[in-house]
Amino acid sequence: MTNAIETRLAELGITLPGAPAPAANYVPFVRSGDLLFVSGQVSMKDGAFVTGKVGADMTVEDGAAAARACALSLLAQVRAACEGDLSRLKRVVKLTGFVNSTTDFTDQPKVINGASDVLVEILGDAGRHSRSAVSAGALPFDVAVEIEGIFEIA
Repeated sequence: MTNAIETRLAELGITLPGAPAPAANYVPFVRSGDLLFVSGQVSMKDGAFVTGKVGADMTVEDGAAAARACALSLLAQVRAACEGDLSRLKRVVKLTGFVNSTTDFTDQPKVINGASDVLVEILGDAGRHSRSAVSAGALPFDVAVEIEGIFEIA
């Protein structure tokens, strides 16, 4: 039986990627009670890193698209943690977004909106969350965006 989140993804024409494997010595997620802590997901498209520095060789819109991709990878990790059953996802609690940006770039919140917007589009009110959006002078693999998340699950 298809659940409401999977139905909504299909309505939006969104296919979640596979849950990316960790790139170093950490686990992709940890559950503590009803909270699921998902490790930082980096910007990827079609299996390749989305790289660049926002404010130099990437626009805010490019960065927002990269953040959107991170959000979909976060949901893929949630699905993996819930053994394939996204109906166990109750809400997004918090996102922390890191933007590979120039020192004079100050629109990090607009970049991370790419993630926030798609989560609300998919999950409705359950996608609304607290959030931090910060600049990073560099990110692993020169990716444009990395986002970690905390989710409430059943």
